[in-house]
Amino acid sequence: MTQSVQSAIHCINPDCPRPYPQVWGNKFCNSCGAPLQLLHRYVPIQPLGVGGFAAIYTVWDLHLSRERVLKVLLESSPKALELFEQEAAVLASLNHPGVPRVEPDSYFVVDLGKRQLPCLVMEKINGQTLQDILDRYPQGCPESLVRNWLNQALEILQELHRRNIIHRDIKPSNLMLRQETGQLVAIDFGGAKQIGTVQLGSVASSTRLISPGYSPPEQIMGSGVGPAADFYALGKTMIHLLSGQYPPDLEDTASGELRWRHCAPISPDLADLLDDMVKDDVRQRPASAAQIQQRLTGVSSMKTIPSNVPQSFSGAIASFARTSLKLVAIAIASILTAVGQITLFVFRAIAKTLQASLDTLWEMIVGGIGAGVFAATGFFLAYVLPLGANFATILAQLPPIFPYIPPHVGQAVLLFAAAGWGTAWGLTEAGGFGQRKRRLVAGLMGVFGYGLGWLICHVMPYGSVLRLVTLIAFAVGPLTLGLGLPSHELVHAVIAASGTAGVLTALQAYTFIPTASAPLVSLGFFGVLAVTTAFWLGVSYYIVVPFLRWLGWR
Repeated sequence: MTQSVQSAIHCINPDCPRPYPQVWGNKFCNSCGAPLQLLHRYVPIQPLGVGGFAAIYTVWDLHLSRERVLKVLLESSPKALELFEQEAAVLASLNHPGVPRVEPDSYFVVDLGKRQLPCLVMEKINGQTLQDILDRYPQGCPESLVRNWLNQALEILQELHRRNIIHRDIKPSNLMLRQETGQLVAIDFGGAKQIGTVQLGSVASSTRLISPGYSPPEQIMGSGVGPAADFYALGKTMIHLLSGQYPPDLEDTASGELRWRHCAPISPDLADLLDDMVKDDVRQRPASAAQIQQRLTGVSSMKTIPSNVPQSFSGAIASFARTSLKLVAIAIASILTAVGQITLFVFRAIAKTLQASLDTLWEMIVGGIGAGVFAATGFFLAYVLPLGANFATILAQLPPIFPYIPPHVGQAVLLFAAAGWGTAWGLTEAGGFGQRKRRLVAGLMGVFGYGLGWLICHVMPYGSVLRLVTLIAFAVGPLTLGLGLPSHELVHAVIAASGTAGVLTALQAYTFIPTASAPLVSLGFFGVLAVTTAFWLGVSYYIVVPFLRWLGWR
């Protein structure tokens, strides 16, 4: 440790008005009075940064005469403290070159009077993270390097999982190479989870922790995670290193699957292994680190074996011929691969188009049937049974939220509510567009939207096209929000409502459907409304939203 470093100390009190520089040898800060020699052993000398809920410092260990890293928890919430203590316990229980070393007594609390600062001292790793190295390879790192890192990472995960520990935050910035040996080290165990028993294919409940682009679906949803969560994140990390592109940027805009092989010309076996590691379904991923290592060992690569034996002229010619044939074979294989990929792309595009068309058509059919059947039921309740007249009487006696509601309008509310429920039921039972099948929520939103839309449209000028537009906006918008679509719910609602309003307004202009001044209780109207809504939901789900994802709106 040089004299220039010894000449200054950094106060770790986050509220200190002048934390640096403090005179070397002082035991307390001249500005705030906080301790400067922690446990009479660790002297903070340099801040390394602030990340998450903690600040990181380089400290000088007076007992061992070496630099170490100090992590100070700044967040005071119980959950942050729990995770911090968990990180300390996990690191203290490990003794592996791929994990920063932590002594059993390296966790302590500094008392500042008004607040407590939990601290953790650990080994300082000198070197670069894989994210730093990736910055030097914008087109992607060489396969040989990535295979080596993958193998070392698997050895680390194998040790963690053997001790029932899930890292939960594998990504390039959390994998570091020791400057002296090149040994891969996993860092930042703030999200690590130690569970009672980890078995193949098992999961454990855990606090939600998300690293966008790397965390698996079950972790994002807050479900239990197991070893397969680390394999997923490691697979995404290796794909990022090989392709040089952030994983979400490689997702297929329609299916969400990764399309990355064209960015990284590597051996197919390794590509297949990584694709299996990043499967959305936990059961389809490799079950253990040993299984992945076994497959990785089988990944073949072309190697050239040098020879020290001098060659004759004829031998040199033969060697040149063999090399030329190999190059020709490789070129032919590359051409065939390119043709195959183009053909596969075309077939996939055709298959996706057919899938989208059939999915949308099925939604239109089932949605139209549901709307028609329930509208007929609503018609019977509103106009055949006395329930409709009684309901209209009750509406007329309510406080004047709306202008006076004529009896026929009040009766029709039952019809529209039933049609809204039926439309929601049909669209949900069809099961398309990645829905979560929220039958009750969708039904209630359909009843609310259709009923409210029917009442509000009468506020619009009589005979105006605004009546129909208002009705559809209030009916289709809430209904769409209730379907439980996977993402971009507001986009789907706007596209479905505006597209349906446009189509039905055009049909009304050519008298294909009743005008706003005519009784909109025609049962055929609800069928047309449901079919048109399903069509525009298909347009939104398969065309508009994928385009927005391609533009980066996620």
